[in-house]
Amino acid sequence: MCDNLIDSQWMALAIEQALLAEKINEVPVGAVLIQDEQLIASAHNQPISNNDPTAHAEIQLLRKAGEKLNNYRLPNTTLYVTLEPCTMCLGAMVHARINRIVFGAFDEKTGVCGSCQNLANSDCFNHNIQVTGGILATECKTLLQNFFKRRR
Repeated sequence: MCDNLIDSQWMALAIEQALLAEKINEVPVGAVLIQDEQLIASAHNQPISNNDPTAHAEIQLLRKAGEKLNNYRLPNTTLYVTLEPCTMCLGAMVHARINRIVFGAFDEKTGVCGSCQNLANSDCFNHNIQVTGGILATECKTLLQNFFKRRR
């Protein structure tokens, strides 16, 4: 199977998580973590409902995966997320030793995997992460745009 097709299938699961966030009035961002073609964990944004500024989808996901695998390191994994990661989330992924990030929508305001900055392969980190952006980008972007239109 083509990598792009596989990436699209996993991103579709991340979009399902984003829809769960939207149902609880959170910004619709969802994420899934894959290892050896198996789903390890899934999560969505919860900073508002948890009163926790760190409860982004990616951070929630890393917490669940670490607990499930009984390890704070998550090597040989791919993290799929519907929105380009911010600095906080990328830093956590570096510390977790995520192998690859695949994201949907680009984030021109806070994205650090190519939009505002490209920190994923920065020399200031002791671990580099392979990044693929734009998978199901239209679907991911539309979900976010519609959410914010309804809130205005």
